[in-house]
This record gives sequence, structure tokens and C-alpha cells, in this order.
Amino acid sequence: MSIVPDARVAGHEGASPAHVQSARSDMGTAHGVDQGRNRTIRLLVFTSLYPNAAQPRHGIFVEERLRHLVDSGRVAATVMAPVPWFPLRHRRFDAWATFARVPECEERYGIRVLHPRYPVIPKVGMNVAPSLMYRALLPVARTLVTNGTFDLIDAHYLYPDGVTAVRLGAAVDKPVVITARGSDVNVLPQYRSPARQIRWAATQAAAVVTVSQALKSKLAAMGATSGKLAVLRNGVDLDRFRPLGQGAIRTRLGLAGPVWLTVGHLVELKGVHLVIEALTQFRDIVLLIAGGGPEGRNLRSLARRLGVDSRVRFLGAIPQDDLCAYYNAADALFLASSREGMPNVVLESLACGTPVVAAPFESATELITAPEAGEVAEFRTPEAIAAAWRRLDSRRPERAATRRFAERFGWAPVVEAQCALYARVLADDKIAQGTAP
Repeated sequence: MSIVPDARVAGHEGASPAHVQSARSDMGTAHGVDQGRNRTIRLLVFTSLYPNAAQPRHGIFVEERLRHLVDSGRVAATVMAPVPWFPLRHRRFDAWATFARVPECEERYGIRVLHPRYPVIPKVGMNVAPSLMYRALLPVARTLVTNGTFDLIDAHYLYPDGVTAVRLGAAVDKPVVITARGSDVNVLPQYRSPARQIRWAATQAAAVVTVSQALKSKLAAMGATSGKLAVLRNGVDLDRFRPLGQGAIRTRLGLAGPVWLTVGHLVELKGVHLVIEALTQFRDIVLLIAGGGPEGRNLRSLARRLGVDSRVRFLGAIPQDDLCAYYNAADALFLASSREGMPNVVLESLACGTPVVAAPFESATELITAPEAGEVAEFRTPEAIAAAWRRLDSRRPERAATRRFAERFGWAPVVEAQCALYARVLADDKIAQGTAP
């Protein structure tokens, strides 16, 4: 098995909301936080999960968090988002040609993004990916240190990115924070070598952030140092995703009657096929499927075979700024995944006032904690998903109540907790190096 970035792509206001409390309690109060408020935290964000000119939606959740950190005025950032080396851009080479079309350097939302290349060995490169990445990127990291670009490495995804980041941090004498996001904990530790390297990186990093309590528990069970683990769930942009006039949007989209929505990459683990099968139990519901991917053709065939193709609309990939309208048009978002880290689509839907019907993946119960948020199916089956919809439809929560529930997940407390964690890590690093005042 080889590992390339695409294989991994598929989380309000108040004194101390639930999705940041654990970061404060687990990590303790940051040393020098007050001083940190007046000092810019300079990050090198290290991840191969980051949007670029050729892949504008690749790892958009990482960029979203970084934009809010930078907009706070407390963080400055340079992004190192490496891509596999490939010499040919012809489309016949599919994803590999896309890598070749990624620019070496670009600017996104005022943030400098570097895309250095690293070698990947197809089919056999999984175990050696961190070493190949490290050797290719160490000269770039050293140049950035020489230029005084950063004080801390902020890595996303434990393998191979987090493992590589820890090695780079040791080589250039900078602390490392890693964010674990889902399959790097749920899937990759099934392989012996990645599991060993993930465990090592989690113990060597200054801190490890997880986007759900379930991921934190799994890392702790693997042997990660519990005192270094913190839960910091994703936030949602409450201005971009907000309630709109449902009637007008439905008229514009030509919709009437109950509307279901799925949003995400069309791969088996997302369970869109289960939602289509659940649709057969109802006569008047329309299903909107937003997203593209390798399962698209199979899903169209399934809808035809089940006789519901006239009620299923395949929308393709929808730009982020246009998703709000579709969330508002729907009566519920359906997410039938077999596993998730902390799905942003749930937060976005709730922020628009649209409740969620979810399969019982672990983090679902961390998000859907009130009647107005939606329903978690008892099982990951079409029958259980249909039953969850019937329960939700029987009470029809007010959209305003669903929006109020979502307001606890805004970005402001996430930024506050993240900056406090960075400040603690930097203060502890100065103490360790004997340079603290």
C-alpha cells in the first residue's frame, strides 16, 4: 500500500464551550499566555493536506482553521504543503498529473504557501514515506529557520506528515504540535510500521491535538503521552453558514416536498449508497448529492436499479461559498459514514439551521447531543437511517433552535484555545532551553 495525500481526504461564543474545555483542562494553563497575547506566534504549518491552485478543495479544513488564526492578529504563518514529485502534466496520468500542475509557491488569502516536492514509491512507499519526505524537505526547513520565518511547527495528520514534522523539528531545534484528524488514528495504525512511527511521533511532539474525544482515547490507548493530548474540535464560520430564506431557495432550485442532502467525497466509507437505499422507503422525498468521486457511477447505477433515480440529483462538487444555499434548502443533512474524525459538514449544516441524521460513527454522539441537532441512527443500515429520519420528521425542530445549538461551535473559542496551547508550548521550550526570562 502506498500513501499519497488524496488517499486521506475522506469539526459559539461563551465562557468555555465544550469543544475547547478539554484543551484547557488536559494541557493546563499556558505559561506566559498574557505575554503571548502581545507577541505574534510564528508558525510553519506543515501538511500535505492543503488547498492549491490545482486542487482548490484539498484539505480545505486545514486552511479554514489557519485563516481564522491569522485573522485574529495573534498568529503569522508560512505553509509548507509538499506534494509528490511527478514529471508529466498530461491528464492521462490522473492524480499524478495533478501533482505536477501544483505551483512551487503561491499565496492564498495573504498566506505564503510553499509546495516542495518529495519522492513517492507507488505500492511499496507507505513504510518509507516519512523518511523520503524528511530527506527532501529538510533543506527547505533549514532555509526557513535561517531566514527567521518560524518558531513552531504546526503539523496536520499524524502519518506521514506528523512523523516527518517531528524529525524536522528535532533537526532544526523547533517544537512541534501535531493535529490528528481521523484516518491517521482510525485506519493507519492497523499497519505495523505506521503504528510504531505514529506512536513515536505522538510521544516526541510537544503536544498532540485531536479533533474529537474518540480520537484522543484511541491515541491514549496506543500509548501516546496523555499529558500531551488535547481535544480541540473544528469550528464553523457562523457568518458564511447561516439560515436563509428556505422557500426562495427551494423555488430557485426547483424543489418541493421533503429534501435530503449529502455533502462529501463519493467514496464507499461515506455511505451515500445507504442513504439512497433508505430513500426507497419514502415516496415523496428528493435527495441532493453534493460532491464527486470514484463511487459516482456506481451510485447512479444504484439509484436506477432501485427506481429512485428521478428523485436523486447528483450536483457534483459545489464551491464552498455556494454550499450554504443547499444546506438551507434541505430538511436534513445525512451522513452515513463508517468513520469520521470531526466532520465539518455537520457543523456547517447545523449553522444553517438544518438538523443532521448520522450513522453511529464515534464522533457523531459528540456533536449531535440535543434534539434540535438531529438524530443518530441505531445502526449503519438503510433501515436504521430511515427510522432516524422518521424520528426527526415527527418532531421537526425549529431551524432557529438548531442554529442556536450550532453557535457554540464558532471559531472564536477555538482560536483562543489554540493560541493558548501554542503559547504554552513555546514557553515550555524556552524553559527547556534555558532562555526563559
